[in-house]
Amino acid sequence: MKFTVPSKTLHNFASSVSKVINAKNALTILNNFLFSIKGNVLTITACDGENTLCGRIPIMDVDGEGEFCIDARRIVELLRVMPEQELQFEIDDQTLAIEMSHPNGSYKFMGLSGAEYPRYNRVASEGALTFKTSGSVLLRGLEFTSFAAGTDMLRPQMMGVYWDIKPDRLVFVATDTHKLVKFEDQSFAPGIQGSFILPNKSTNVFKSVFGKDEEVVVSLDPEQGVTFETDTFTFESRLVKGRFPDYTRVIPENNPYTLTLDRHLFTTAVRRVSLFVDEGHGLIKFRVTPEQLTIKASDNEYNTSGVENLAAQFTGSNMVIGFSSSYLSELAGVLWTDDIVFKLADPSRPAVILPTEDKADTKLTMLLMPMNVTDF
Repeated sequence: MKFTVPSKTLHNFASSVSKVINAKNALTILNNFLFSIKGNVLTITACDGENTLCGRIPIMDVDGEGEFCIDARRIVELLRVMPEQELQFEIDDQTLAIEMSHPNGSYKFMGLSGAEYPRYNRVASEGALTFKTSGSVLLRGLEFTSFAAGTDMLRPQMMGVYWDIKPDRLVFVATDTHKLVKFEDQSFAPGIQGSFILPNKSTNVFKSVFGKDEEVVVSLDPEQGVTFETDTFTFESRLVKGRFPDYTRVIPENNPYTLTLDRHLFTTAVRRVSLFVDEGHGLIKFRVTPEQLTIKASDNEYNTSGVENLAAQFTGSNMVIGFSSSYLSELAGVLWTDDIVFKLADPSRPAVILPTEDKADTKLTMLLMPMNVTDF
C-alpha cells in the first residue's frame, strides 16, 4: 500500500483522535491507531475499549487498500515536530513494515495487523433516536455545564452531563450535589424525546474534536450508547448508567429575595477575599443588607482574614449566608452580563444564580448549596 498526505493535516487528525486513548490500556493494541485505506480516504481510529473515535482524511497517490496499526504516541509526537510538507507512506502488505518519507528524510516503523484491532459493532435497537444540529449548539451547552459535573466515583450517575432531549428544545444539566447548572436551548427543535448522561471523558473529547461550524448527527441508542457524526469524525461513546437526579425538583422556584451585584467587582472581590479562607472547608461569608454586601473569609489557625464591601441591591432585610469560595468563583465565571443576580430564601436553602439577561432562545440557571455559618 502507498499513499501521500500533508503532514499538518495528518497531525491535526491524529492528535484529535488520540484524545480517546487512555494513558494505560488493558490491551496493548489499544496504544495504537488503526489506519484504514479505502479509495482516496484514510480513516484513523482510536479506541479505549468502550469509546471509539474515527477521523477521515482525503489522501493522494493511493495504491492499494487495507488496514494496519501504528503506535499512536510515536506518530503523534513525530508529526508534532514535522514541518508542513507532503509525507509519503509505503506499507509492506506481507511484513507490515511502514516507511514514512519526505524529501529530506525517512522513518521506519513496524506495524501490526489491523485484524488484531478490537471492533465493537453496535447493532441499533428499535428504540434508537436521531436528530441533527450544528456543532455550535452542542458545544455551547457543554461549555456552560460540564464544569459542574461530579467526579465522585461513589456517585457515577453524576459523573457526566445530562442531555434531556425535548421535542422543542435541548436541555443540558450537570451537578456534583454542591452546585448544579442547567442550560436550556430553544434555538432548534430536535423533534424527539429522550435522555442520556454523557461521561466526563466523552464530554471533553467532544469539546476538543468537534467544531462549531460542523453539522452533527446525534444517534442515541439507550442500549448501545450515543454516536456523534460529521463529515470528518465519528465518535461512538458509552453512556453513564444510572438515573440522573430530577433537576426540576431540585431547583427552587420561590426564592423571594433578589440580590443584584456588579459582576466584575463581585468576582474580583471574591478572588481577593478567597486568599484568606480556611483551606479545610473554603468557606466565604456574606452579610447582606438592602444596600451593601460584605464578603468575609478567615483562617483562625493562621489568624488571617479578609473583608470587602460592595454596593448591592437586596430586596430582603439583613441576611448572613455562607458559600464555598471555589464553587462561587466557578459559577460567576461563566456569566457574561454586567450584573449577577442571586435569588435567596434563607441561609439554609440553596441560592439560584442567574444572568440579568439570557442569550437569545436560551436560559441559564445555576444552583449553589450554602455552607453552615455560625457567626460573621
